[in-house]
Amino acid sequence: MPLVPLPLPDPGSPDLSSPRGFLRWLGRSQLRGRLLATLWSTLELGALAALPVAIGRGVQAVVDRDTRALLAAGLLALLLSALQTAMTVLVHRRAVWNWIHAASQVRQLVARQASALGGGLSRRIATGEIVAVSSGDVEKIGWYVELTARLYGAVLAWLGVSVVVLWHRPGLGLAVLLGVPVLAAAVWPLLGPFERRYTEQRALGGKASELAADTVAGLRVLRGIGGEELFLRRYRAASQRVRAAAVRTARTWAVMQAQEVLLPGLFVIGVTWYGARLALDGSIGVGELIAVYGATAFLAAPLRVIGEAAHAWSVARVSAGRAVKVLALTREESLDEEGLDGDGASVSVGAGDGEGAVELVRRAGRSDLHDPVSGLTARAGRLTAVVCGDPDAAGELAARLGGRPALAEGERAKPSVRLGGIALDGVPLAAARAAVLVHDKEPVLLSGTLAGLLDVPRSGRVEPAEALAAARAEDALEALVEGSPECAGDPMAARITERGRSLSGGQRQRLALARSLVADPPVLVLDEPTSAVDAHTESRIAAGLRELRAGRTTVVFATSPLLLDRADTVLLLQQGRVAATGTHRELMAADPRYRAVVTRDEGAPGGAGAGEAEVAVGSGGAQ
Repeated sequence: MPLVPLPLPDPGSPDLSSPRGFLRWLGRSQLRGRLLATLWSTLELGALAALPVAIGRGVQAVVDRDTRALLAAGLLALLLSALQTAMTVLVHRRAVWNWIHAASQVRQLVARQASALGGGLSRRIATGEIVAVSSGDVEKIGWYVELTARLYGAVLAWLGVSVVVLWHRPGLGLAVLLGVPVLAAAVWPLLGPFERRYTEQRALGGKASELAADTVAGLRVLRGIGGEELFLRRYRAASQRVRAAAVRTARTWAVMQAQEVLLPGLFVIGVTWYGARLALDGSIGVGELIAVYGATAFLAAPLRVIGEAAHAWSVARVSAGRAVKVLALTREESLDEEGLDGDGASVSVGAGDGEGAVELVRRAGRSDLHDPVSGLTARAGRLTAVVCGDPDAAGELAARLGGRPALAEGERAKPSVRLGGIALDGVPLAAARAAVLVHDKEPVLLSGTLAGLLDVPRSGRVEPAEALAAARAEDALEALVEGSPECAGDPMAARITERGRSLSGGQRQRLALARSLVADPPVLVLDEPTSAVDAHTESRIAAGLRELRAGRTTVVFATSPLLLDRADTVLLLQQGRVAATGTHRELMAADPRYRAVVTRDEGAPGGAGAGEAEVAVGSGGAQ
């Protein structure tokens, strides 16, 4: 049986109109797998239901002393057992695949959404909620999608058995035909309370996950201020609330499971008693009584699947609602304004415009980067430094230059940054990121080898060794080699622990800088790339950066004179707008506001008071 490799090339465009719509879309997206699972499940349950008939015929043959009939019944039982065994294997294989396929598809959708929204995702929805969706919720959704195929098989098998029994024994057939729906309907009154309690449990679990994520992220700070115990008590209280909610949910689920065992058992007893009366009256033989009992007992299998499906539906609808909440987040469209390219020609590109994406990449290396909100313009092929007294405002502007700024819920989008006259948020995300790479202030190092860390999409112009040399990462390489004896002295084979925890802050920062440099994008935006290194190393990095990025457009957000002195042009931002332009030395000599920010003179114009003004603008921005 051929299986589709994961991850999928394209997880698709889901129906986000409602949780039900999302589940229906997810089911349609793997229609073939569900049809096969339904077919195998129907054959499996059909063989299971027919097996008592063969056994009954064998018993009747013994009673009648009919050797040929006994052999025929034995052969039939053997064939049915083989068929049931084969179908059980195929059902399990296909069911597990359907589950994994659906879960992986939802994970890819969530990952794509996180990538598209970037830093804006955590501002729109809690981190714990995202973690809960991408872990527990996707499993519940996958379970429901695979279970629906087995549910259809159970229904088809029940209808087939009912028709056969109805044909031979109308009274028993009617009992079988009507008994399953009645018993299944007995579970539904409990679904409402179960779903409400499960919803409460998932909401409390998401809050606990959010608190845990925030605590772990700030653990070093908490230990420094003695707040570790306080947050531990808070998490313990949140965990206990989750536990209590889970117990309430489990109680309802236990009643549902008890019902699934008790009611079918009573039904089997009733039908068997009725069949035994018929056997005593001579209306049916012993073999037929065994067949009737087997067909009735078989109903426990469809009922078990129906009960499991009811449970899966309840939890999947809650989980799908949470997934839809994440996937439905959208970045507001930028204001519909036209920009000008380097020659003064107006360029307007619609979202998803393939020609615009190609044109953007073609122009990127020789076009100016312009932000109409702040008035910032980074000239093509030059190193531009931006001085901003407020780190938060600098971070927001750096994100804007990447074309996908983080917007808080309800925040109105601002005019888009333009590269060569083309709006960055008007082209596909992949094209914008291929043209402009934003190096985050606090980049993350994933676990793996150094070679894996530097294995990123790149132009091929810059080799990893050149990028590491420009980032002055020699001591980081030595530390990696010392911590990885198995690498045999090869730094590229050295292991990096999760988030690079075995390295110092400055070493992590330089390795992350090397990763950005080896990508060699047409436009590189760096936000405080040397904040964790000493002055000597910073001076060497500034020299290496200028040399390696010669002829490429580079924007550096910094307040360090060592970096600023290497820039071709320095821009001073005050209250969210470009207030002065020049070289570092020109601005130091002529502009007291610039001098106050760079020298950190709080009493000078543009010092502490200006910083407070910029904070206000950074959160609201110029419209």
